[in-house]
Amino acid sequence: MLFNSLAFLCFFLIFFAVSWSLRGRPRIWFTLIASDVFYGWWDWRFLALLWFSTLFEFFIAQRLHDQEDLRKRKQLLVASMSINLGLLGFFKYFNFFIASGSSALHAMGLHVPPMVLEVVLPVGISFYTFQTMSYAIDVYRREVLPERDLLKFAASIALFVHLVAGPIVRARHLLPQLASDRTFDLEFATSGLEQVLRGFFKKVVVADSLAPLVDAWFRQPGMFDGPSLLIAVYFYSFQIYCDFSGYTDIALGCAKLLGYDLGVNFNRPYLATSFSEFWGRWHISLSSWLRDYLYIPLGGNRGGAWQTNRNLMLTMLLGGLWHGASWTFVVWGGLHGAYLVGQRLLSPGLASLVRVLRVPSWLASLVGALVVFHLTAVAWIFFRSPTFTVAWEVIRGITTRFTFSFEQVQTKFLVLKGFALIAVLFSSEWFGSRVWMEQRLAAHSAFRYALAAAVLWALALFGTFSGNNFIYFQF
Repeated sequence: MLFNSLAFLCFFLIFFAVSWSLRGRPRIWFTLIASDVFYGWWDWRFLALLWFSTLFEFFIAQRLHDQEDLRKRKQLLVASMSINLGLLGFFKYFNFFIASGSSALHAMGLHVPPMVLEVVLPVGISFYTFQTMSYAIDVYRREVLPERDLLKFAASIALFVHLVAGPIVRARHLLPQLASDRTFDLEFATSGLEQVLRGFFKKVVVADSLAPLVDAWFRQPGMFDGPSLLIAVYFYSFQIYCDFSGYTDIALGCAKLLGYDLGVNFNRPYLATSFSEFWGRWHISLSSWLRDYLYIPLGGNRGGAWQTNRNLMLTMLLGGLWHGASWTFVVWGGLHGAYLVGQRLLSPGLASLVRVLRVPSWLASLVGALVVFHLTAVAWIFFRSPTFTVAWEVIRGITTRFTFSFEQVQTKFLVLKGFALIAVLFSSEWFGSRVWMEQRLAAHSAFRYALAAAVLWALALFGTFSGNNFIYFQF
């Protein structure tokens, strides 16, 4: 059931009305059952997997908390992580590792018959697996108390607004909100509705308008010249941002309409002036998860420069692999790891140079943002390309078949429309980051109503209602 479908609109309206009419445990029961219906709409067979993960983590957390023997507690934690990573590895990476192993043996002259098993990837498994893992780890660290009510715990895992594509909501954040009935807050709900509208604008107007052009250019990059391929890279950079942050805005906005605060997952990442800042703004729930449960346990920045750079690289490589069973994702993660390492090595010298040359702060920020965006766009080439052949063809086309002529670009009207939509998006995000704009919107409700009306008109006039799937559903 896609957020941009009529089925979801009907589902949510019914859920909204019934949920606010119930109190206490009936409301939690309804939340759990309706969320299972939402997940089962895709494939009801994988509800068993969701429930297995839920029940297993619920009971393992009890044991982790009650057990005093450190050795046994470590054994329980290892069992929890082994089960979670084993399920994720089988469903997401089985064919990938089999194919990679066969290719490696073939390269060494050993010919083995291919082993093929069609494993269907359960939607959302990467997200709810990380959520349950973080819960067990937090209980092991004694940072949170285990939830003793199975109904509340199951509802926190299955809550439909974050189940299939995040954000990865920590138990410590969501479980307290399920502990008592929510009170309807008109201002909070209005904020949620505005966020939903922003999400639909990003997805339906911007991302889905750019998608056909990006698909065509990346499908056969050898047929296009440099300017077209460069535009394809720019467009994909904004397509994936608007697609994923659009989904997140819809999810978080729907949660607010239901009385839940699930935090922030995107914060205008293309305005970042450094790569560390970028990862503090992009997919915040995942980047903070990788920091807290991978980077810091590896040693973080506590062991000197070499160990810190190693930990950064390992974290980003595994973060890339989390996104999909392909070496192109690993390269994407490796590039971002290299960017973070390079930033640590070069930042002191660049800061000194800026001070010596007396570069204005606004100019230094502008140059930093442009550098971060363009290097991020280079990494997106590997993220979008299904194979290295396609990625190299895109890069080769840009670098060897490039001439500064817009006449060579096909579908000029659609390209101009795409740039116009990106300009509107970028302007709205820049103005939205200004404190004075936030204060004006808060003080004058007429501005909010006008913006909401403008978004509705934009959806009607420029929206691409093709029911395109969200990109991050595949992860």
